Amino acid sequence: MIVTANTPEPLNRRSLLKMSAALAFALPLAACTVEDSLAQQANAGDNKNYIAGDGSVTEYDPGSRGEPVQLTGTLFDGSKVDSSGWAGKVTVLNFWYAACAPCRLEAKDLQALSQEFSKDARFYGVNVRDEKATAEAFERNFGVTYPSFKDKDGGILLSMTSYVPPQAVPTTLVLDKEGRVAARILGVADKGTLKTLIRDTAAA
Repeated sequence: MIVTANTPEPLNRRSLLKMSAALAFALPLAACTVEDSLAQQANAGDNKNYIAGDGSVTEYDPGSRGEPVQLTGTLFDGSKVDSSGWAGKVTVLNFWYAACAPCRLEAKDLQALSQEFSKDARFYGVNVRDEKATAEAFERNFGVTYPSFKDKDGGILLSMTSYVPPQAVPTTLVLDKEGRVAARILGVADKGTLKTLIRDTAAA
């Protein structure tokens, strides 16, 4: 499902803090969300052990994308990254963690797209749960070469409060050349859909 939106929907700080806590601590969820339809799955008793994102795609109109995303973070290799340096190129942010089954499903497709669009887009993972050794083992297993932020403390999630909050893991955000959120995919990122979003955002 693709939805075109005029303005990004805000998530209040209380809801985001609750989501961040759920991601950072105990439950092995593959999608943590504040949306009722997904929350209901957690209580369904079907033993699938995660709340599935619905795969919905939201595209944001260029004229109403708001301000560029402002965030800072530390990659697992210790490098500091500031989003102020992202202008002029499309940026893809993928929120994930190693035990997330849908994250595993999309990992190779994300890697392939990061290579295909190496001249037009930069890719970053945002790992919401793992320590360095666990994250690096996942990257080796799936051949992921683009870097990831260590966000176990929820700092980047909190930074997104004023923009388009992830709401589920995995979530993939596409930022335009000005650093504004152009599109969001909740749940597993379909390769063809994400390719189109990156291509169209880069061409704009």
